[in-house]
Amino acid sequence: MGGITSSIAAKFAFFPPSPPSYTVIADESCGGRLCIPEVPRRDGVDVLKLRTRRGNEIVAVHIKHPKSTATLLYSHGNAADLGQMFEIFVELSLRLRINLMGYDYSGYGQSTGKIVGELFSSGVINTNRPTCSPHVSFDNRQDICGIYGQSVGSGPTIDLASRVPNLRGVVLHSPILSGMRVLYPVKRTYWFDIYKNIDKIGMVNCPVLVMHGTADEVVDCSHGKQLWELCKEKYEPLWLSGGGHCNLEIYPEFIRHLKKFVLSLSKSKAATSGSNKTTVVSEDLSKPSESGTSDASEPRPKPSESGTSDAFKLRPDIPEASRNSLDSRLEKSKKSNKPEKSRMSTDHVDRFRRRKGLVW
Repeated sequence: MGGITSSIAAKFAFFPPSPPSYTVIADESCGGRLCIPEVPRRDGVDVLKLRTRRGNEIVAVHIKHPKSTATLLYSHGNAADLGQMFEIFVELSLRLRINLMGYDYSGYGQSTGKIVGELFSSGVINTNRPTCSPHVSFDNRQDICGIYGQSVGSGPTIDLASRVPNLRGVVLHSPILSGMRVLYPVKRTYWFDIYKNIDKIGMVNCPVLVMHGTADEVVDCSHGKQLWELCKEKYEPLWLSGGGHCNLEIYPEFIRHLKKFVLSLSKSKAATSGSNKTTVVSEDLSKPSESGTSDASEPRPKPSESGTSDAFKLRPDIPEASRNSLDSRLEKSKKSNKPEKSRMSTDHVDRFRRRKGLVW
């Protein structure tokens, strides 16, 4: 049955950047350590190749913050790879003061193997069910404070969170209810569906932060809101008014809310009871939030005009592939064709948007 599911899943639109936006080489000047020459050289960054049981190699980056012992595992969205995500990872590590580990799924970037195929039997990271590497492992280390899933990356994130005990927090960034529910308004989960987040979110036993843009034309904001309602331990969510699918980082509220959540993780055990009651963790952690939401819909300056230090300022010297490809727009006929703001530069044309198929 699993093989059939993988075959059907492969029919969905998975568009890894082609060609990949980066390469991996051994730097002889650093004792043969692996590096990505297309991104800026930084201290405290390890480039890893992790071998699966099937013999495939998964490329990952481990970005270390000098004052942190906790690590966030990040599963990125569709149509992206590590070369495009690198500066986002670095920025998150610096702003949140946390170690961050990101990886490419099988068939993405320089990771080998099929895009959909290894259903976790490898024990390492793949598109459906990721685990950590030997360098940052749930089995032999206790430094994973949380896991982060963006869009399609919410699938492996929720799957992992539903099975790993003692996880301290989960971030869902523009998440999906399931693969089929992105494409069609189905009311039930079919056996051939993939990323069945709607059925697994109730098994996550740690605080969950959900962030979604209200103007998301790829994955409707209702996906994030329904997942939040189904969480056992609800952290105050962030509904960004006017936010799209690929530009939440440019909103100052985005990083401010993430910071509050990361700070709350050290206190989450004291802030929530050991029962299965639904709990909303508020910003001050001393009492439940009255509304249970953080709706950033009040009038405020546009992200590009805010001038706040909490807005992401990404370097222009990353690989030329469009940051908008961090999840190309879903071509829904009933949606308008109004273009969404790119996370970085509007000068690039998203070549993935032109392809036929459904991408999220």
